[in-house]
Amino acid sequence: MVTKFVNNLMYDGKKSLSYELFYNALDEVAAKTSEDGLEVWRKALENVTPQVEVRSRRVGGATFQIPQEIRSARKTSMAMKWMIGYARKRNEKTMARKLASEIVAAYKNEGGAFKKKEDTHRMAEANKAFAHFRFR
Repeated sequence: MVTKFVNNLMYDGKKSLSYELFYNALDEVAAKTSEDGLEVWRKALENVTPQVEVRSRRVGGATFQIPQEIRSARKTSMAMKWMIGYARKRNEKTMARKLASEIVAAYKNEGGAFKKKEDTHRMAEANKAFAHFRFR
């Protein structure tokens, strides 16, 4: 899981830099929460992992947003990408600090990545009526 996260975090093949960022962020998380940084990260990732998503499907000229369950590999991939993406958008000094803040926010069920998950679930809930188009 850590390797996959670091690979998503990496730019231009700089893996050692990504590992450094990740572990600095975990140290900062441990300092902020006074718990094990890796466990906090794991729980935060679990909190932002979506269960359902909407997929566009054309049925007779109209496009419907059809809710579907997500396979497990895609779930974790989406969660990691959201967490990293929203960490990059934060207004803090270093990337390690940004990532640490996003991890702590996700751990507390708040922050950008968690909001994205909630929005995704809300979209799926709102379009539940079109679920019967899934099998056509």
